[in-house]
Amino acid sequence: MSGHGAPTLSTDAAGLRVAVVAASWHEQVMNGLIDGARRGLADAGVRDDDVTLVRVPGTFELTAACARLAPHFDVLVALGVVIRGGTPHFDYVCSAATDGLTQIGVTTGKAIGFGVLTCDTDAQALDRAGLEGSSEDKGHEAGTAAVVTEMTLRSLQLPAATL
Repeated sequence: MSGHGAPTLSTDAAGLRVAVVAASWHEQVMNGLIDGARRGLADAGVRDDDVTLVRVPGTFELTAACARLAPHFDVLVALGVVIRGGTPHFDYVCSAATDGLTQIGVTTGKAIGFGVLTCDTDAQALDRAGLEGSSEDKGHEAGTAAVVTEMTLRSLQLPAATL
């Protein structure tokens, strides 16, 4: 279950300590994303004991949690969902989450899996949540992308950036 054009990624990420940071809004979608991320991490060799799940109220709060957790984990996976409504709230939350998570990744050098769904409808979110009948599994993709990125960076044997 992957999106059109999605790469096939694999790695051996055994031993990595991973924080999965997940919003709480849209419980059914979030449960699918969390389960997918856990499957992706397990497929990459990350033991369940090395995965810490941290729940925050919403997608906006992902950045504060990831910033606090970054020094203590090898990899972060940020999961959330924002459904477009009739106000600009959607744009502000999506922008803040994207910009904030990008800044954390750049300033800490940590790989962050971006599993934030930005959808127009509930149906679109459910179709990307990795649930039975979904066409995509964005949680799995985010978990896999994060650990593959970390292992790729480690293989380069470069020192972490200090900004």
